Amino acid sequence: MAWTIDLNCDMGESFGAWKMGNDEDVLPYVTSANIACGFHAGDPGTMRRTVAAALQHNVAIGAHPGLPDLVGFGRRTMDVSAQDVYDLVVVQVGALAAVAASQGARLHHVKAHGALYNMAASRSDIAAAIASAVRDVDTRLVLFALAGSAQVQAGFEAGLSVAQEVFADRSYQRNGLLTPRSQPGAMITDVEQATAQVLQMVKQGTVTSVDGHVVQLTANTLCIHGDQPDAVEFARHLRAVLAREGVTVSWAPGSRQTNKEA
Repeated sequence: MAWTIDLNCDMGESFGAWKMGNDEDVLPYVTSANIACGFHAGDPGTMRRTVAAALQHNVAIGAHPGLPDLVGFGRRTMDVSAQDVYDLVVVQVGALAAVAASQGARLHHVKAHGALYNMAASRSDIAAAIASAVRDVDTRLVLFALAGSAQVQAGFEAGLSVAQEVFADRSYQRNGLLTPRSQPGAMITDVEQATAQVLQMVKQGTVTSVDGHVVQLTANTLCIHGDQPDAVEFARHLRAVLAREGVTVSWAPGSRQTNKEA
């Protein structure tokens, strides 16, 4: 059996004099870059430089819109309406699309960040707002969404191609959602444990929750957090393991829901 997975990484999250992540060192090992658009992190110069670096490495360029929360890095839930979310996503995707266009490129995908991502995973109104915003900016964009979540269904209903996302360094609950970062065991720091989880998700289409429940999922794209300690070493190790296991690493084309799946 042939397996294929896209490796994506959140990038461009430096701001002013503050530097975050190891973008330049991680880029050679990933196939998609989710670039911050200035609301939760990033700034115009960082956006320009990150797009340029991604193009140099033939990495797919994606917008990474978040809540307007620089102090909290977009990881704090905010009381925003669906209309607020629609407007926030349109502006951020549009901004990065312009930065890409200025360098002769176009965006490949959109992936929400942090609290906005988690809200969209379980709230259908927020998920629909994000999907509508992406569609209205560019119907060709692939929506990256937590595997099996409300955001996946909203993307399909909006007529978008959707790449279902899984995580190497995050644990799962039995409902298929990520364990909140505020809870013990949310982050997987052991390299071998994270690698084993990746292989299970990619090759078996399942993940084992923190309470031992086996959850079915679809894995199209795998997130590597570039701001995690030893991110470069983990990315290099993961590429080697995937190659050894016969897993092809390439851009995520996404898939559209058929009538049969509806």
